[in-house]
Amino acid sequence: MNEVIQQAINQLNKRLPHGKFQESAKFEILDEGYILLDKDGARIANVDAAVTLRADSNTFYNLFKGSLDPVTAVLSGKLDIDGDMKVAMTLAKALKK
Repeated sequence: MNEVIQQAINQLNKRLPHGKFQESAKFEILDEGYILLDKDGARIANVDAAVTLRADSNTFYNLFKGSLDPVTAVLSGKLDIDGDMKVAMTLAKALKK
């Protein structure tokens, strides 16, 4: 497994443990791979989800670390979101905690 993907999965599972996020979100880390986050936690998977977030590994690293606000990332063009914006906002709030 790719180190970038594994670090992202670890960070997501730490911040949103099993059962904490009841929606589904897919993270497409450009040139790295895919992560699915749902009620079962984060794992490698490229399946349909309510929302897909697409960015490079540096952007996701900063988002997961908390040094980049998701809204700022979207407005600056660093993060692309497809799908249910309500789920995206729920995810953004959950990651800030």
